[in-house]
Amino acid sequence: MSRTSIAALIGASPLAISAEHGLPMLQMDLPKEAAHEPMAIETSAQEITIERGQRFAIHRGVAYVPVRGIITPNSAMLERYLGWATYHGLVETMGAITASDEVQATVMIYDTPGGAVLGIQGAVEAIRQAAAAKPVHALVHPLAASAGYWLASQCSDIALTPGSWVGSVGTMTTAVQPMQPGMGGYQEFIQTSAHAGAKRPDLSSDHGKELTQLRLDQMEAEFLADVSRGRGIGVEDLPGRMSRTESNRDGGDVFWGDDALARGLCNSVETMAEFMGRIGGQYAPKPRPKSSAYAAIAAAAQATANI
Repeated sequence: MSRTSIAALIGASPLAISAEHGLPMLQMDLPKEAAHEPMAIETSAQEITIERGQRFAIHRGVAYVPVRGIITPNSAMLERYLGWATYHGLVETMGAITASDEVQATVMIYDTPGGAVLGIQGAVEAIRQAAAAKPVHALVHPLAASAGYWLASQCSDIALTPGSWVGSVGTMTTAVQPMQPGMGGYQEFIQTSAHAGAKRPDLSSDHGKELTQLRLDQMEAEFLADVSRGRGIGVEDLPGRMSRTESNRDGGDVFWGDDALARGLCNSVETMAEFMGRIGGQYAPKPRPKSSAYAAIAAAAQATANI
């Protein structure tokens, strides 16, 4: 019996996704039951667990938010069964965290090749607003590509664990067209935005390219503007920073380690233990000073004990 793929769920929606990492995931069958285990996070103090169905967990004043898998606007099936993030879910999560007096800061842990463009603007704005109210730290472990980096760029800062990748800035779309007489044979085409030639090769139809190019480039312009605003990089400089060649049209690549740091795509490269130790020390609850009344009672008790 044939199964329905995740790609069929998303349809022909424009994508901000790393072709290398995300397209194979799109070919996965839609899940019929829960397939992911609870997520364990080793903090500097102890291990905390984000249970199946939870979008975040709070520990010692810090909210931990996983951003995993191919991100869709609101696929409850992928969120529930695979633990993948959704844009609507992130909007709700960031709103709840911002409103919580229990939360001093947020850590968003990224492990995503990107996802759909549809719905991302709301999540981008939600992260931006949350970071304006309280620190929002991004930890890339091991991938924040395309739509994932679009989101991460709005955080207060970005840390990479060794070997983790960021980038793949740009958009793309896929289409299947009949290619034989009688429409008996079909071929898949993929087209990318103007500065994302590293994602996939062009479509074969000039007319088809023209029809989709304007929309892709408009979405890429929003993508670049948001990354520029979040990372403090001039929007005119950003395509060049995302390219390994002298041509801005060859952008949309991914980068890691010191290279990503030198390009301004992240703020640090540190191990998970180093990052969690730094965050734990920064936001650990401070001992409350004892009141004068408490001090007087304690002194009286000590004096009584010495009689």
